[in-house]
Amino acid sequence: MHHVRDISMILIGSIIIALAYNFLLIPHEILSSGLSGIAMMLGIITPFDTGVLNFLLNLPLLILGVWKLGKKFITYTILSVVTISVSLSVIPIVGFTEDPILAGIFGGVIAGLGIAIVFKASGSSGGFDIIAMLLSKRSNFPLGTIISGLNAVVVIASGFVFGWDAALNTLVSIYATGKVIDLIHTNHIKLTVTIITAKGEETKDALLSGLYRGITMTEGKGGYTGEKRDILMTVITRYQLNEVKEIVKQVDPQAFMNITQTVEVAGNFDRG
Repeated sequence: MHHVRDISMILIGSIIIALAYNFLLIPHEILSSGLSGIAMMLGIITPFDTGVLNFLLNLPLLILGVWKLGKKFITYTILSVVTISVSLSVIPIVGFTEDPILAGIFGGVIAGLGIAIVFKASGSSGGFDIIAMLLSKRSNFPLGTIISGLNAVVVIASGFVFGWDAALNTLVSIYATGKVIDLIHTNHIKLTVTIITAKGEETKDALLSGLYRGITMTEGKGGYTGEKRDILMTVITRYQLNEVKEIVKQVDPQAFMNITQTVEVAGNFDRG
């Protein structure tokens, strides 16, 4: 049932994203964030289909993500990218407003809603999210900082291609998208997860097979029962929280989990 719910959310969120693009942003030459924005720009200035371009631009990252990122996350991301790409090709481009400022604001808000729904289902809409996650594994820069830097490239490109009024509207749209995502789903924070379980080895193996993260194990004893328990600690991104909770629940429904926001990570954030 969890998989059916998550897949439904991925499909709904991805279609909402495509609707925002084709009904509000593309008619006014306003770009979204990420690789989708680059696909939109190329789709406007060339005869190629935006949906096809979106898929082709994301394809190398999706292939790389299969090897480097969590299985569930990348599977759901592939589903989202395919759904967005098909929807962009199928849904007609119709301008719902003649005001580019309104189009940028509401296009960004609606796209942010769709992206947040995809995040809630433990996936992403692809593009710069994958790039940022892969780069953060090597650099330990915050994901939000990396994504902001990459999106600056989209805004600048929009200015040179469509003019600086369009670039400013693109900036407004990206800002609105980010605020909605943050409101619904704080997606770029890191979390520390502490798991206390009677099935430490099984839980550790299940987590290591599904996540690209290190896990530290110690032994503990219940203060009231005196029973021995394994304590697992790992640091994850917000993207991975739902996946971790489901993995732990499947292995040990009685496990205790404590999830806290992490202010800073120093040292190796990958498997160790």
